[in-house]
Amino acid sequence: MALLSSSLDSWNVFSRVNYWNIRPHRVKSSPFCVTMCSVEKSKRVWIWTENQQVMTAAVERGWNTFVFMSQNHQLAKDWSTIALIDPLFVKEGEVFDGMEKRVASICQVATPQELQKLQPSDEQADNIVIDLLDWQALEQGLGGVVLKVEDDEAVLELKEYFDRRNEVSNLLSLTKATVTRVNVIGMGDRVCVDLCSLMRPGEGLLVGSFARGLFLVHSECLESNYIASRPFRINAGPVHSYVLVPGGKTCYLSELKSGKEVIVVDQKGQQRTAIVGRVKIESRPLILVEAKGSDHQTHYSIILQNAETVALIAPFQENGGKKTTIPVTSLKMGDEVLLRVQGGARHTGIEIREFIVEN
Repeated sequence: MALLSSSLDSWNVFSRVNYWNIRPHRVKSSPFCVTMCSVEKSKRVWIWTENQQVMTAAVERGWNTFVFMSQNHQLAKDWSTIALIDPLFVKEGEVFDGMEKRVASICQVATPQELQKLQPSDEQADNIVIDLLDWQALEQGLGGVVLKVEDDEAVLELKEYFDRRNEVSNLLSLTKATVTRVNVIGMGDRVCVDLCSLMRPGEGLLVGSFARGLFLVHSECLESNYIASRPFRINAGPVHSYVLVPGGKTCYLSELKSGKEVIVVDQKGQQRTAIVGRVKIESRPLILVEAKGSDHQTHYSIILQNAETVALIAPFQENGGKKTTIPVTSLKMGDEVLLRVQGGARHTGIEIREFIVEN
């Protein structure tokens, strides 16, 4: 990781040796802010402060790693009674965790060339903390943000900045698929995923029988004739199905459990992460849905519970001419649904490049 410092309170930046191209952005409360562009992994945020209001604002926005000087162990203990935090301590040019394990080394960098030469050895910590003498060295790209500040307004600005960046960059490519078959197939163990977040109309999880094509399955946020709205729930499919999770990976629905993260996607492809609160597996009647892609050759399939509350999401229409969702009980040949087309097969959730036949 690379830490920037300046004589003023500042946005600071860190990374794990894998550098990305970045561009600095001015913000009114600090000398500079830095964009980190990596689709694979969210950037971490460390907060360096002695101000309790800053700490509270950061925790409320999901950031719980705080940097202290070595003499501030008592402050870290006091804050730990307020919220669950992950304290780090700076001592003699090194960064340690609460168990005195070194987690980062600190180096001074003045040029992009010096930044390029930084590679961790076996003796070094995993992360490199960089005291940047010239912020233009950031042209090499870094992977996170350390915010050194005593004003909670800067925390709000950083969160707003990330939110704006995510609105632009966090788009998944979705494509249309045409339903070719709908068939009742009998009983099976299906998975309901209850999230710690509420979902809006048009949002759902990407699920499929094969990782090469994941269907956008809608949440239960809409009212039904048979059941009340449950905007935190997705009736996602049977235990064998793949579901998209952060980092461009998939996992089986049966592997989800409390605390894990999934990717929530809307009709336009906008994605966000959500935490799984609970998973329910129950035996239910199932229905097989098959569809062909835009090339009219590749076929995809998904199995879902045969229930009115389970729906797939239709392609977005600017004029609102079509429904957002299609219940599987109303699904028929020729209907269009949204699909996330991916590469080949997967091993332990990661895409692999080898010959595999899946049917």
